[in-house]
Amino acid sequence: MHAVDDVSFSIRKGETLALVGESGCGKSTVGRSILRLFDLTAGEVWLDGVRIDSLSASTLRPLRKRIQVIFQDPFSSLNPRMRVHDIIAEPIRNFGLAQSEAEVSDRVAKLLEKVRLSKDAGARWPHEFSGGQRQRICIARALAAEPKFIICDEVTSALDQLVAEGILRLLAKLQDDLGLSYMFITHDLATVRAIADEVVVMKDGRVVDAGPKAEMFQPPHHPYTDLLLSSVPEMDPDWLTNLLKERGVDNIGDAAVGKM
Repeated sequence: MHAVDDVSFSIRKGETLALVGESGCGKSTVGRSILRLFDLTAGEVWLDGVRIDSLSASTLRPLRKRIQVIFQDPFSSLNPRMRVHDIIAEPIRNFGLAQSEAEVSDRVAKLLEKVRLSKDAGARWPHEFSGGQRQRICIARALAAEPKFIICDEVTSALDQLVAEGILRLLAKLQDDLGLSYMFITHDLATVRAIADEVVVMKDGRVVDAGPKAEMFQPPHHPYTDLLLSSVPEMDPDWLTNLLKERGVDNIGDAAVGKM
C-alpha cells in the first residue's frame, strides 16, 4: 500500500496552491515528502530547477533554507524551553545569515515587527502568548531562513475564526511583500476561497481533481469535490434570533444579562 501515489503538481513563484482533502488522505505526507522529512520510494521533487529528492543530507542542507514550514499546532511546534528570540534566531544562526550576534538581534526584531509583534516579545517565553500570537512567532521563524517557498500545514485549524482571518491576511501581505510561494494544506474550503490560486483535491492518496480556484467552485466537478463542497455548513442568518425567541428572550441584550 502506498500512502501517496500518482500525485503531481507545480507551484509558480508568488503563487498559492491549496492541497485539499479529508483527514488521512495524504496531504501532510506530500508536504513532508517535499521537505524531505520523508524519503521518497518513487517520484521526484524539483526546486528552482534542482531535483532535491535524491540529494544527500550534506548537499541538501544549504537548499533547505529555501523551503520552510509552518505547522498546524502553534502550542506544540515551539520549544517551551527557549525564549522567542532564540526560537527565531536559530535558523539565522544555523544558515549563517548574520555576521554577529548584534545582527542576529536586529534581524529578530525586524521579523517580530514584520509579523506584528512587539520587539520585547523576544524576551518572553512561548507559554506567555495566545494561540494566534504563537502562530505569528512560527511565521517569523519560517521567514528567518529567507525562504522562497513555505508549506502551511493547516495553519489556521487550531485558531478561532477571527484570529485565523488575521493570520491569513498576514500571510497574504507577506506573500505580496516578499514574493513568496505557498502550499496550503487544508480541509477548510473557506481558507481555499480566501488565499488559493490553484487547488489540488486529494482522496485516498491520489489527486482526483485540480484546477484554478475559480473553476473549482463552479460545476462540473469530480464527485468527491462536489461532496466536499456540499459538506460546507450553511448558516441561517436568522438562527440566533429564532433561538432566542424559542427560549422566551425578546432581544440579545436580555440574553447577555442571563435571562436565557
